[in-house]
Amino acid sequence: YVPVEPDLPAERVAHIVGCADPVLVLEELPDVTGYPSHNPGVGIGPDHAAYVIFTSGSTGGPKGVVVSHRSIMNRIGWGLEHFQVTAEDRTMLVTSVGFDVSVPELFGPLQRGGAIVIARPDGRRDPAYLARLIQEQRVTDVDFVPSLLEAFVGEPAAAGCTSLRRIEVAGEAFAPELAGRFAQVLPGVAVFNLYGPTEAAVEVTGHRYRPGEVTVPIGRPITNTRVYVLDGALRPVPPGVVGELYLAGTGLARGYLGRPGLTAGRFVACPYAVGERMYRTGDLVRWNTDGELEYVGRADFQVKVRGFRIEPGEIEQVLAAHPGVEKALAVVREDNPGDQRLVAYVIPKADASDDLGSLLAALTNTARERLPEYMVPSAFVPLAELPLNASGKVDRRALPAPEHTGAAGGRRPRNHREEVLARLFAEILGLDQVGIDDDFFALGGHSLLATRLIGRIRTELGIDIPIRTVFRTPTVAQLAERSQELAATSRPRLRKMTVEE
Repeated sequence: YVPVEPDLPAERVAHIVGCADPVLVLEELPDVTGYPSHNPGVGIGPDHAAYVIFTSGSTGGPKGVVVSHRSIMNRIGWGLEHFQVTAEDRTMLVTSVGFDVSVPELFGPLQRGGAIVIARPDGRRDPAYLARLIQEQRVTDVDFVPSLLEAFVGEPAAAGCTSLRRIEVAGEAFAPELAGRFAQVLPGVAVFNLYGPTEAAVEVTGHRYRPGEVTVPIGRPITNTRVYVLDGALRPVPPGVVGELYLAGTGLARGYLGRPGLTAGRFVACPYAVGERMYRTGDLVRWNTDGELEYVGRADFQVKVRGFRIEPGEIEQVLAAHPGVEKALAVVREDNPGDQRLVAYVIPKADASDDLGSLLAALTNTARERLPEYMVPSAFVPLAELPLNASGKVDRRALPAPEHTGAAGGRRPRNHREEVLARLFAEILGLDQVGIDDDFFALGGHSLLATRLIGRIRTELGIDIPIRTVFRTPTVAQLAERSQELAATSRPRLRKMTVEE
């Protein structure tokens, strides 16, 4: 199967479907027609493809990773034994099916007769909703990216999620401070830090967090998996020395769909096992004194933001294709600790420099039309030229921080609701003031900040606003109008009653 998010830009959907060339389309997709609707009757074996997941690509478009039944069942089988999954388990599906972490969430519990509790799509990033769902459905197992866990730990209702037995954390570096805060909120819940790329059937290493750890390792390899920490000549490095991580074993994907050259460049011959391949992850790691792997960083420019894998080159190619842009560069900045944001730097062409405002607005629209929401930069910074270091490469440390400022001369709030929302916008975004026509996302907001905004609105105005509403009505004025409509149509929450009542 090839999962396709229906809210992806139409151009991206067309690219995915065109590459995959499916024999059957189960649900109507934008601008996708002409595919059969009957059962294709395809026979399968262990080495046939189970699914194709498309990830961000550095060459301007997403690339499809082909994973076999044998590979993914190796990961699922390991998880069933390692986490001691039983028919009593209730796993919450938080991850979108367009990302590979969803695969063990979907198919793992069913192997043991367990239940899957499916979070509604507009609630996946709302910690208050997730906490309520965990409590109401007695969820025992959940998988969070660290940035979502950060928001969840800050939600007061999280302390009531006492049905949780374990939590798996994956997708980003896991800070020990965050792990410690979670352990204080829900002591006794087992916390596992997992690591793995899409190209190796979701996850290939794991570590159970121990309170007081100075770092949280990514752990040891799972069943039927080998890991190598190698130098530039593919020689093993000693413990404590940083090297690049290579993976081998049953979990490796077959490669990239229709991309033999790219496949050959990342899935290379393994010098330590005759006739086998290994996958070059691009991740820098080291062995610690306990014989576990510690994540250090990337060997290239690939990044992960709020759990999403992003190739900045794909963003750069989309922006550079605009006729008013000479060159584009996309980077992740962390100007405030723990707050990672995508920023695009653009060098306008000479004939476009006279109207920078229109150009930046056009680039924002282009990015929203051609890229998924998580790949749209939160700021576009025009530059006359890119700063270079002594070797002639871009000096990323010299790139200026974006200036997010509210419209000092813009329209001011006209009523109490707009006053509250303008104040909340400013507080969450770290600004002095915000006008009622300022766009939350144009001021540097992103999905996790939007969830914080929703929580504050719930506390101060008593209104539950779906996160999709913030994306569709991102200004103070628009959100005030929409929240008033929601308040007028909402009903009081039902409460349990005893027979005597």
